[in-house]
Amino acid sequence: MILFFLGGIREYQAFYLSLREKWLKINFKYMKEITVQELKSMMDQNEEFQLIDVRETFEYEVSHLNGINIPLAGILIESDKLSKDRPVIIQCRSGKRSAQAVMLLEQQGFTNLSNLKGGILAWKEEIDPEIDVY
Repeated sequence: MILFFLGGIREYQAFYLSLREKWLKINFKYMKEITVQELKSMMDQNEEFQLIDVRETFEYEVSHLNGINIPLAGILIESDKLSKDRPVIIQCRSGKRSAQAVMLLEQQGFTNLSNLKGGILAWKEEIDPEIDVY
């Protein structure tokens, strides 16, 4: 009986993980993203926006794009620091954590968010090869 129960848990976990993966793919598909070239253009034109870096503080200290550092684990707690009346761009190292942050914040009612596609790695690759990344 215990083996059946354990098998049931394993099947449930596999089923849950497959559903979660499908849900994430659907949400990533419809998430608003901007490229590093678009971000650079916004910076160069002095457009009004807010940049939030959801990497850990030690990562931010290595290199950053002058955004506000709010690590992903605290993004909901510190969501009051995010603008609601101008575009907010969320960035991380590669775009994955920032995508998670966008999804979490959108569930809280934010509608002005964009994920920086490729994160600071894309920035190094396409904009500033001299920036330090890890």
